[in-house]
Amino acid sequence: MFRLTDIIPRYLLGKHQLTASVVFAALFSLIFILVSIPFTQNAWFQLAGNEAFGYTVAFFVIAVIVVVISKRALYFRSANDMTYLEYMLWCFGEVCVIALLYTAFTIEGESFGIIETDNIKFVPLLAQSIIITLVCLGIPYIISGLYFALEDKNNTIRLMNYSNVVSDEQVPLHKEKRINLTDNNGAIKFSINSDNLYFLESDDNYIQVWYINTDGEMKQYMLRCKLKTIEESFTDSDLVRCHRKYVVNIDKVATLRFEGGGYFIDLDRKGLDPIPVSKSYEETVLSRFNSR
Repeated sequence: MFRLTDIIPRYLLGKHQLTASVVFAALFSLIFILVSIPFTQNAWFQLAGNEAFGYTVAFFVIAVIVVVISKRALYFRSANDMTYLEYMLWCFGEVCVIALLYTAFTIEGESFGIIETDNIKFVPLLAQSIIITLVCLGIPYIISGLYFALEDKNNTIRLMNYSNVVSDEQVPLHKEKRINLTDNNGAIKFSINSDNLYFLESDDNYIQVWYINTDGEMKQYMLRCKLKTIEESFTDSDLVRCHRKYVVNIDKVATLRFEGGGYFIDLDRKGLDPIPVSKSYEETVLSRFNSR
């Protein structure tokens, strides 16, 4: 059982997770609103092609924009630790803003004759709006959180199935170039000879390590960590970052080609897709190639 003062898990605040929660909340809210219209006092949403329909679309679009802006701000805020209490207050803030938005739309729409209500007063209307918005956002947020918790648990189980150290072919110690990768806590979780390593691929809070084993088979190792966390561990190695999602082993590059306005890296093993080089890393990659 968690406490409100505990730090919220990173898997709830990743870019992928926040984007998915917004999409799910929007779809859930739309379905819930349409189903509940006949049973909700002062519900003025319409699907017919009239002024009320345009009013409905305008409100829904603005509400989605509010949530998107909020989640984007939350993503940057979560760069620092955030407690469950702070996260819950943040989400409740979204509810209050959208409830105020609905209340304002209702009052203005009634004054212009676009919609018809029972002339309910501001405070009761706002209270009713908060309750409805809590349902529209709270339920999908809770379901999303449970899904991402289960996904993280499954990833943890997959990580437990990997050995902590990759066994490479025997290399004389004076010739061995070993790269050690750590998790978010700084503990070494993966150690491999750089001659066997092809590239690293970031997936939010996880890293996929692509390497060959002693039988020459391409394998993957999943590490709970971000590329930014381990960048210092390969500064003096053959690894170079070429994209926000990729780090490649220079020794495994077959060609560096310019195509369609950008650079792409082809590795020296068949079956591997080309790896893009983003504009922000072009200079670094080119300088590493020129210095070889």
